[in-house]
Amino acid sequence: MANKWTDCVFTLYPTVVTMHSKDGKTYTCKDKDNKEVTIDSNLVDAEFAKIEYKNKRLEEYPDWQTQLDYIYHNGIDKWKTDIVNPIKAKYPKPS
Repeated sequence: MANKWTDCVFTLYPTVVTMHSKDGKTYTCKDKDNKEVTIDSNLVDAEFAKIEYKNKRLEEYPDWQTQLDYIYHNGIDKWKTDIVNPIKAKYPKPS
C-alpha cells in the first residue's frame, strides 16, 4: 500500500524507476532507460487523497498498548465511542 505521494507515483506509473525533485513539489521521473516519464499530478493527487485519511488516522490513534489498557479498564464499546469513533469522524473515509 502506498503511504506517500511519491509511492502513489510508482503505483500508478510502474515504468518509473527514479524520481528527482529540486523543490519538493516538481518531480522529474524516469524509466529504466533513463527516458523521462510524464506524470499527471492531478491523478497522483487524487490517488493520494484516497489513502491520506488512513495516514492521518494512524498518526492520531494512541499506541496499541494504550488502547489495550483502555479496553481492559473500560470495555470495547467505550473504546469505540471514546477513541475510535472520534478519529474516524475527524478523518472520514473518502467516497
